[in-house]
Amino acid sequence: MSTNHNSELVRKIFEAYLENKNLRKTPERFAILEEIYSRDDHFDVETLYIHMKNQKYRVSRATVYNTLELLVSCDLVTKHQFGKNMAQFEKSYGYHQHDHIICIDCGKVVEFCDPRVHQIQSMVGDLLKFEIKHHSLNLYGVCFDCSAKAAMNNANIKHAS
Repeated sequence: MSTNHNSELVRKIFEAYLENKNLRKTPERFAILEEIYSRDDHFDVETLYIHMKNQKYRVSRATVYNTLELLVSCDLVTKHQFGKNMAQFEKSYGYHQHDHIICIDCGKVVEFCDPRVHQIQSMVGDLLKFEIKHHSLNLYGVCFDCSAKAAMNNANIKHAS
């Protein structure tokens, strides 16, 4: 599916959602949607807000926050809590199921997809007689860069002693 076609579909879904809820279809809301769907990363409200301000969009933090909540409600954006107090978001329409590994030191998030996870999901669903609709798997550890940095710091401390 082309990015342009995807953008049009996402916009139509959001328009229909706003109409159905009797909510205003403001240019700011669609600018936020467009900005999110031009990204390929996870982001928090503040990062998105600052990026949009730097792009000369006239949006408030409250508008960004409220629009994100609307986009989560209509399944165009997924909200994650990766163990910290700050929620992170990612676009979700037309994107494959994936899981995350998160560095507990620097907060880096890496997506991965392993078909065995889907096989386990199907097997457990069958075994326990559940129709699994979706899943969320987050693995937490220390990334290579943080491990190397810690090892270097430890070596410097021992060398200084």
